[in-house]
Amino acid sequence: MARLLHYLELPPVWLALFAGLAWAQASVLPLAFLGRAGDVAGAVALAFGLGLSGWAALRVVLAGTSLIPRERPDCLVVEGPYRLSRNPIYLADAAILLGLILIWDAVPSLILVPVFLKLIEWRFIRREEALIRDAFGSEYDAYCARVRRWI
Repeated sequence: MARLLHYLELPPVWLALFAGLAWAQASVLPLAFLGRAGDVAGAVALAFGLGLSGWAALRVVLAGTSLIPRERPDCLVVEGPYRLSRNPIYLADAAILLGLILIWDAVPSLILVPVFLKLIEWRFIRREEALIRDAFGSEYDAYCARVRRWI
């Protein structure tokens, strides 16, 4: 059971939870505010998020290290989207959430995007950064000096 909970406590689960909240808000309080423009902007954000997530995940897999947040990395990935953001997969998750909110016309749920980012930072990024710093020391510090956490 503990192992199952270990894997349920992953960022995609949180993304699904936040998306579910936005969908529920759109179902309970439907708005016809954004219309076609929201659909187009949402589709662009969603496509961007899915593409960025795939690209970043591929870079991690090709580097031969783990995508699981709590696992110690085998190498420091600094290429591809990691040249622009230390957390491109989490940034992609936020873009996916934003895209869904726009498509569903769940305007009040826009507040969930920064809340999601803060929660991810608190629950995952801080621990990940400590693990990476522990593993790569000054090499990671130099990377952090070059590349911002988000963009």
